[in-house]
Amino acid sequence: MDDMTSEQRFYSIIQQIPSGCVATYGQVAELAGLPGCARMVGRTLSQLPSGSQLPWHRVIAASGKISLPEDSESFLKQKEKLLSDGIEINHNRVNLNHYQWQP
Repeated sequence: MDDMTSEQRFYSIIQQIPSGCVATYGQVAELAGLPGCARMVGRTLSQLPSGSQLPWHRVIAASGKISLPEDSESFLKQKEKLLSDGIEINHNRVNLNHYQWQP
């Protein structure tokens, strides 16, 4: 991964998150070899081109919450995609003990 940009590293990790699992922003950064860069992961995902096939919806906050404003269209889209992946959401929170990806 040494010759890849940070964005490419993040994309590579996120592409591997299987359906039915989630990863945290910090976990993605760590796996990409950029520990401490969780915010960079979020910024990168916020700039994904429309229609991207990357499973961006499987990346959530370390608290288990969706990191988007609850009244936003993006929040509802991410929640819907997680539910369709079979991930249970209680009080807008995912149980990381159960659903966090362990590569």
